[in-house]
Amino acid sequence: MADHERRAAQLREANEQLVLAALNAQTLQAAAEQSQQRQKEFLALVAHELRNPLTPLGVAASLLRSANPDDLQRMQTIIEQQVTHITRLVGDLLDLSRSSTGKLRLHFRTIDLAKVIDDAINASRPAMDARLQHFRLDLPLQPVVLEADPIRLNQILSNLLDNASKYTPDGGEIRLAVHVHKDDVVIHVSDDGIGISLDALPRVFEPFAQDDHATGFNGQGLGIGLTVVKELVEAHGGTVVVASGGIGLGSEFFVTLPLNVFREEDT
Repeated sequence: MADHERRAAQLREANEQLVLAALNAQTLQAAAEQSQQRQKEFLALVAHELRNPLTPLGVAASLLRSANPDDLQRMQTIIEQQVTHITRLVGDLLDLSRSSTGKLRLHFRTIDLAKVIDDAINASRPAMDARLQHFRLDLPLQPVVLEADPIRLNQILSNLLDNASKYTPDGGEIRLAVHVHKDDVVIHVSDDGIGISLDALPRVFEPFAQDDHATGFNGQGLGIGLTVVKELVEAHGGTVVVASGGIGLGSEFFVTLPLNVFREEDT
């Protein structure tokens, strides 16, 4: 009787293991299918994003042949804006690839944070001005000097400002504030845009993540800008967190960076 019970117990255990193995296989298959679907969607988005600027570039190039002097400035502006958009897109893609393969390199310098912020604002200003968005800047009275890669820090701030503009309606407000806390500096970028749903908040920094409830007002973006922000912030030894009260309640991003970091020689 004891031998029979032991065999029955072994059989039950074997059956349970088979069930668990089947469930694991189904989970892995579902994850693989989801990953494949996301790759397909990503390729479609890349093609769409790269194709979008080509139309205004083509129109501008065509008009240049017969444009009068008054139109030349407008054509130049169109070309510059679209080239900037393509450059940022390709740059984000390259940085995402470098980060995933451990090839992302930073070149630290002693920098004035206000100068980098000013450059990032100038890069993002055309998109905000085109939609009559208001921008408010709040900087400390004393200069904030820190160790950082100025190009990458500009990229962090530009991506955050572009993201805020994208999800803020015409006439809305975008804010950037800086606060120093002991050995850290906190850069706070906020807006009164469409906000982020509570279920999407944990996925904001994932590659290609899209909030099903959110649609950008400019229709642009691959869903990698915030992923790049997180990678670059962490490469600086910092952190970035997001907050939102939900749909229609705006978004806030807090970037915390050390004022001084240990760094190896640039390679």
